Amino acid sequence: MIAYMKPSKLIPLLFFTLLSTIASTQAFANLAQDLSDGRHVLLMRHADAPGYGDPKGYQLDQCATQRNLGEVGKKQSQIIGQWLKSQGINNARVFSSPWCRCIDTAKLLNLGPVTIAPELGSFFDDMSLEKEQTRNLEKLIKAQLSSKVKTPIIMVTHHVNIQAFTDKVVNVGDMVLVKVDQNGRYVSHQHYPSPKF
Repeated sequence: MIAYMKPSKLIPLLFFTLLSTIASTQAFANLAQDLSDGRHVLLMRHADAPGYGDPKGYQLDQCATQRNLGEVGKKQSQIIGQWLKSQGINNARVFSSPWCRCIDTAKLLNLGPVTIAPELGSFFDDMSLEKEQTRNLEKLIKAQLSSKVKTPIIMVTHHVNIQAFTDKVVNVGDMVLVKVDQNGRYVSHQHYPSPKF
């Protein structure tokens, strides 16, 4: 049975849906513009890596000892890169945590060379490092934005780092557009969920 809705109720619903779609489209259309204004960076959580934490005794210089991207995560990384290109971001200054799952995510975005940045490294194994690592991230952001280069900055990191910096909990592959002050400190953010695939 098809439900009938009175025109008096249908019109406001359609109007609200249209406004929501327009607002969402405008927000996404501004991503490339915001990333070239010298006040924003895009933080991204690495793509899907099965498991939780890293195996005991893992080493950063040996990917085989770490939790790594699975096939889903590799495909997800490529799709995120394609989505970013569809938003007008064809190349970027890409930075990555030293963890292999972040490096692989960053490379698979296919947006430019990847620079390894210890400031983006996880402190999941030692939460006492949260404040220090967040200060290091602020310094990294400040240094990169002070160069006045308008190329978008994308930083692939971990959920604990993003949560500490923005107070936002994110899923794998999610992105957070962060507005910062002149010292690289957090001002505000906009969340971009990982595109569906």
